[in-house]
Amino acid sequence: MRAVLIATAVLALVAAPMAAQQNFDNVQIKATHVAGNVHMLEGAGGNIGVSAGEDGVLIIDDQFAPLADKIKAAVAGIQSGGLDYVLNTHWHGDHTGSNAILGLEATIVAHTNVRKRLSTTQTMRGSEIPASPKSAWPVITFDDSLSIHFNGERVMVRHSPAGHTDGDSMIFFADSNVLHMGDHFFVGRFPFVDIGSGGTVKGMAANVARVLEVLPEGAKIIPGHGPLAGRGELETYHRMLTDSIATLQKAIDGGKTVEQAQAAGLSSDWDGWGSGFINQDVWIQTVYTSLSQ
Repeated sequence: MRAVLIATAVLALVAAPMAAQQNFDNVQIKATHVAGNVHMLEGAGGNIGVSAGEDGVLIIDDQFAPLADKIKAAVAGIQSGGLDYVLNTHWHGDHTGSNAILGLEATIVAHTNVRKRLSTTQTMRGSEIPASPKSAWPVITFDDSLSIHFNGERVMVRHSPAGHTDGDSMIFFADSNVLHMGDHFFVGRFPFVDIGSGGTVKGMAANVARVLEVLPEGAKIIPGHGPLAGRGELETYHRMLTDSIATLQKAIDGGKTVEQAQAAGLSSDWDGWGSGFINQDVWIQTVYTSLSQ
């Protein structure tokens, strides 16, 4: 029961209503140059990618609505002139909350399922999340992939199916050699997998495995949450995913309940990975539920 209550609280963290409950006055947006044209902004919510150059400014994700002005100020500190594009990695409010404001000046791009979810009422564990304002909806959508030729490089946007949600994308800046993985990657922490929005743990592991197969040497990775990373951190994260899947599949095959699996825990290799907003009990419940469906 305790794990269910924690999981419900976690789901509330990614819902739009959180913005109305949290005080963002003291949040500061930190800008870091990553490589080439690409920068990373950290504040509250998912990490933001920024491409700034001769064609203008493109950002990936935009955190919560109360931070929109701070985000615009941080972008202006990198390059003046306003925003041209906003790319969303998925629909959750800590990544799309400022869409309604920034969408008044920039073109929003995302997977088809992101528009579907932002434009309709969603339900997460019995709580309704109302549709976002029309200005928050992506106006350019795609099913599998697209490319944006911007600031002298090809920005490659690829759908990652049935992973964190059913509408996730990863964005690769070809010349800068930078990949934004959205919430497919939580550095050093157990991730949130939104099963109710079409996410699956096995799908997430498979999508990360595909990234590792094609990731260029020396590439830098902007995660959905956590510090700037590289291949080493992603390999460790993938090992955590596959180890968790193997451990929980064995428990399921052995007839163990989720409570018994939680009592047994995971390998000590992952001690400390529950320090974020997903603790070990919630993560075990997520994997158990996902594998059982």
